[in-house]
Amino acid sequence: MVIDKIENLKQYVSLSPLLPQVIDFLVSVDLSALETGRIVIDDDKIFANIEEILPKKKEDALLETHDKYIDLQIPLTGIEIMGYRARAELPVVTYDSGKDISFYESLPMSYFTVKPGMFVLFFPQDAHAPAITDVGIKKIVVKIRTY
Repeated sequence: MVIDKIENLKQYVSLSPLLPQVIDFLVSVDLSALETGRIVIDDDKIFANIEEILPKKKEDALLETHDKYIDLQIPLTGIEIMGYRARAELPVVTYDSGKDISFYESLPMSYFTVKPGMFVLFFPQDAHAPAITDVGIKKIVVKIRTY
């Protein structure tokens, strides 16, 4: 997992050969003007979901992991709390290959705050419980294919 300010995203390009293309997309659009829905950036290699998240409490946020995609999550409005736990600490659960997701009943080991202007990169080994918010938020989740 990586958490940092969005202006530092270029420092992490060595983590995925697709990250430069993601950065090009992010700087070429007005993120605040994007409407909810899916944006295809490069076929099934890179796409983005613009989401409006309703208020959610910690106890309602399930840990999740993805096998095929890295998540780049950026809150566009409001403050978001996210939970984290290493996938290696969790039991093996059912994987939905069509949605590229596994859900866990276990609780996160830690929580952190992400604000507009920040990003989080979640890799397949990172179980995360996103979208914990008191008032709801708008965010972009860029899905980056793993190799």
